[in-house]
Amino acid sequence: MPSHVQETAALAGRLLLAAIFIHEAWSKLWGYSGALAYMQAYGLPGQLLPLAIAAELGCGLMIVLGFYTRLAALVLAGFCVATALLFHANFGDRNQLLHFEKDMAIAGAFLGLFAFGAGGWSVDAWRKDE
Repeated sequence: MPSHVQETAALAGRLLLAAIFIHEAWSKLWGYSGALAYMQAYGLPGQLLPLAIAAELGCGLMIVLGFYTRLAALVLAGFCVATALLFHANFGDRNQLLHFEKDMAIAGAFLGLFAFGAGGWSVDAWRKDE
């Protein structure tokens, strides 16, 4: 396979993975009170919300840029597993099961990104951190 096809696919994959986290961080910022109530309804302290927003937004942008990609991917993989276990473990509810599976699949994609890096079209490649 030509390298430009692989580099294009790696960039597209990073953009698609990061988009949901950047969007969700933005949604939490603009709907802070609703996000806070949702977390607290699951027994989580509200003090974790800024950390969740920072992880989603910061790591999402790092993935887009391909900057310390492996670290950001590992953080977001853990975030996805935690989200699945904390918020979507009611497997009797089909919607929750689908969210659980989606979160675990995204965690798997981030582990692949952690293992193989961002690809050639990234800050990491430019800095030779790949």
